[in-house]
Amino acid sequence: MAASETLSAPATAARDADVRARETARDESSITASVVTINRPAQELYDFWRDFANLPRVMENIERITATDVRRSTWVVKAPAGRTVEWDAIVTEDQPGKLIAWQSVEGSEVRNSGRVEFHAVAGRGTVVRAVIAYDPPGGAIAQLIAKLFQREPAMQSRRDLRRFKQYMETGEISTSAWTRAQATELPDAA
Repeated sequence: MAASETLSAPATAARDADVRARETARDESSITASVVTINRPAQELYDFWRDFANLPRVMENIERITATDVRRSTWVVKAPAGRTVEWDAIVTEDQPGKLIAWQSVEGSEVRNSGRVEFHAVAGRGTVVRAVIAYDPPGGAIAQLIAKLFQREPAMQSRRDLRRFKQYMETGEISTSAWTRAQATELPDAA
């Protein structure tokens, strides 16, 4: 049995030297890693993630993902100031029930790559580890603006994994957004 199959604690960003080396070779300037334990079987989580059309359910900045074929897809993602960015991605590694890796195709508006790993942990469910590397369009100023509008991938990946956990464990994502919007429409108390 491989060490990854007997994983008893979540992987950390410090263990991502291999991923960082690959992404640096692609000239991507920012790397983020997030980990969450989800009380569901690894294969079930993998199957949900591998159907990319499911991801807008749990990733709030993704407008849509359209699969062109089994390896290629087009992603449309919200950006600051009401904009969207779009790119094509290709699956570079696919191990059913274990991992999915991808990278944007050459010439994409947003260069990015990443991998999501699913490690079954006896009695605890599955440790899901996402590592994403990207080169933000517009450089440092655009990255700062993205942070201000909470559209920066490092912030978003942590929230999205928490949303993924909620959805897979409960079938819904808790949010106060609906109640805030409705609060302005409540009648005045008499």
